[in-house]
Amino acid sequence: MSDSDGGDIPESGADGGRRPRRRVFKWLAAVLALLLLGSAGAGYVYYRHLNDNIKQNPLNLGDNKVAQPTPNAAGQTPLNILLIGSDARDNEANQKLGGARETFGATPLADVQMLLHLSADRTNMSVISMPRDTLVQIPKCTDPEDGTVYEASKGRTMTNQSLGHGGPGCTVATWQELTGIHIDHFIMVDFAGVVSMADAVGGVPVCVDANILSRDSKGHGSGLKLPEGTHPVKGEQALQWLRTRYGFEDGSDLARAKAQHMYMNSLVRELRENATLSSPNKLRRLAEEATRALTVDPGLDTVKKLYDLSNELRKVKPERVTMTTMPNRYVGARVEPTEDAEQLFRLVREDIALDGRDKKSAGAGEAAEKATSTEPPAPDAEIAIQVVNGTRTDSLAAAPGRASTVTGLLREMGFTGAFAGTSGSLSREQTVVRYPSADLEGDAHRVAESLGIPGSSVRRSTDVSGVTLVVGADWREGKTYEAPEQDDTTPESAEALNGADDTACMKVNPAFTWS
Repeated sequence: MSDSDGGDIPESGADGGRRPRRRVFKWLAAVLALLLLGSAGAGYVYYRHLNDNIKQNPLNLGDNKVAQPTPNAAGQTPLNILLIGSDARDNEANQKLGGARETFGATPLADVQMLLHLSADRTNMSVISMPRDTLVQIPKCTDPEDGTVYEASKGRTMTNQSLGHGGPGCTVATWQELTGIHIDHFIMVDFAGVVSMADAVGGVPVCVDANILSRDSKGHGSGLKLPEGTHPVKGEQALQWLRTRYGFEDGSDLARAKAQHMYMNSLVRELRENATLSSPNKLRRLAEEATRALTVDPGLDTVKKLYDLSNELRKVKPERVTMTTMPNRYVGARVEPTEDAEQLFRLVREDIALDGRDKKSAGAGEAAEKATSTEPPAPDAEIAIQVVNGTRTDSLAAAPGRASTVTGLLREMGFTGAFAGTSGSLSREQTVVRYPSADLEGDAHRVAESLGIPGSSVRRSTDVSGVTLVVGADWREGKTYEAPEQDDTTPESAEALNGADDTACMKVNPAFTWS
């Protein structure tokens, strides 16, 4: 998580076999029900105490909002939850678990960021991990505690700095600006919370293909030391696994993200298969530790709400969980999203399973093409539209006059505010419509709908100052736009990992092995 990187046996029945896991879940549900439904007794008092442990922050500190997804035919909507791992060292427990003394009380960084997407029908789950050194534009955010206004970043900066711009709500705002995905909740956990979760399941199995010691001659590294093979990690060792860069593959944050995916998949399997919560006292201790480690949005600020969410997540089988890393390319020592990243974001926006196993009903693809917006458009004649020629490719010069031709077409259709941009030609594979702010969203969708451009090609962007139509290489001639067949496959560059894959093993850098 930071630059410094820094068990019980399942209970058995009388026959020696593992008790049915549904009995454990029923027992856990009964204990929680007792806490939730107790009247004036100690159960209710303790339930209130746990609720008081949970810290909460506003969901979105930015000025801009993203429309909620359209419900499916059954009236169901997906859930998008941003998971944030904070490197905060704001108490003694967190300080003991990593970091130098001088970092105590410093501005925290969002060093782990994963967007969890639960499908509307609750059959599948997708996770997108964003490397902490991804360059993004952090939007304007206002600190809810003291009213401090953090202006939008000038140029791009590392995404993990968003947490220091008022709290997790600014990290949410940053994700929404980049991806166009509406985020329903966030859950932020600190160092101590990671340790307590690993302890809760009695250890999380992880694998390395060689002996590893994450420590170099200058003292850099998490300190993780494991022999070759698969081993359960818990406590501080679990935290070391999640923080390790030095020793995994090329030592980059991308390798760390891959290790985190393996850990999360393994944790999910353990939660479904193990029965380590074997006594009320143990449950109480774990509840105490976990609630103290969490910061959530107001929609998840009670034990009951968190429990209800866990029930929703448990509906998905491990084989329908897909872990991915946001496709990226290096920019110096940092990374930036690629076009494949936009493809991944679109699949999530349209609730398309990343494992390719969706069973789409007739007309589902057509529905996904339709433009959707919560903002009504202005009259056609009042919509200002800049048209830009983006038809240049690696092998072809820009098609001459395309901006003027399409501008004329729009004017014929009643969009008298259309005008041809004077900037040089761009290079864009597909035709897109961009808009800078929520109040222009309806206008942008109206333009796209009129030209037959799919709603998935309409995106918010801080790179434009008004509704902007970029005529792409897929529309080099003619006055009728023919939308290309949509590719709904997960890009290979996302390095998808299936949740049921228990054979994955981290590759150890030879410079960090031991014998």
